[in-house]
Amino acid sequence: MELISELYLQGRRLTLDDIEFIHGLLISHSDWNRTRLSKELCIHWNWRRETGALKDIACRSLLRRLEKLGYIHLPIGAHQNSSPARRVIVHPVLHSQEEISCTLKELYPLEIRRVENGFDLKLFKYLISANHYLGWSGTVGENFKYLFFDSQERVLGCLMFGAGAWKIKPRDEFIGWSNEKRESNLSRVVNNNRFLILPWVKVPHLASHILGRVCRRINSDWQEKYNHPIYLLETFVERGRFLGTCYKSANWIYVGPTQGRGKLDVKNLYQLPIKDIWLYPLEESFREKLCTGG
Repeated sequence: MELISELYLQGRRLTLDDIEFIHGLLISHSDWNRTRLSKELCIHWNWRRETGALKDIACRSLLRRLEKLGYIHLPIGAHQNSSPARRVIVHPVLHSQEEISCTLKELYPLEIRRVENGFDLKLFKYLISANHYLGWSGTVGENFKYLFFDSQERVLGCLMFGAGAWKIKPRDEFIGWSNEKRESNLSRVVNNNRFLILPWVKVPHLASHILGRVCRRINSDWQEKYNHPIYLLETFVERGRFLGTCYKSANWIYVGPTQGRGKLDVKNLYQLPIKDIWLYPLEESFREKLCTGG
């Protein structure tokens, strides 16, 4: 969907940069609920009533309008958490669930397939919705999806990439860019926001093998689709849930943990899951490209 230059919602003017900022917050703080998101936005925008109170109710209405227009996808509302239908938001797609337990070589040749539309897109959405702990919440902005299959055309899992996190200290220190360059070159950083090996697939080294192959092709795939290069991949691995072993084996670089709170949470009132930050430079000169013109 093509974004217009500006919107007027709840008496507030929103530019493309505002929408991209909200999208970045949703990516880098996937555990925030709607109330937390609206309050953080009010603080960031200094959006207050005459009494000084935050306009968080108006902000939540604004966010719902943005979602209805298709610009963002919000987390599930508190009153919706008890509804199991909210979790499965796509129709089931028939596919093999035969247990696969073998060596990696026994699956060769593997096919990594770009997902654009048709049956593959329906299958991708359903696999993520039914098997990934974060579920399927749709996509906004530039993104790329892959499905991978074995030699018998049995689906093994999927990968998705989208916009990089708006601001994350260990990554930004690793790159060494200024705030100005981060804002102008963030589209050259891409986040691996979903990675799924299907639960009935038990194949050692499959995950790191797939990561390695995708890392070698994603820049050319991205340029073909969006007409600009990317220089760095990032991902966030939740501690206590995953170890990040496949990223380490695929030569991704660990740069530190998230803080477990939002960057605007100066009083440390909101405890969030700690996530390990892993990065993968796509070329040796990535710092030069990201810290200069891009």
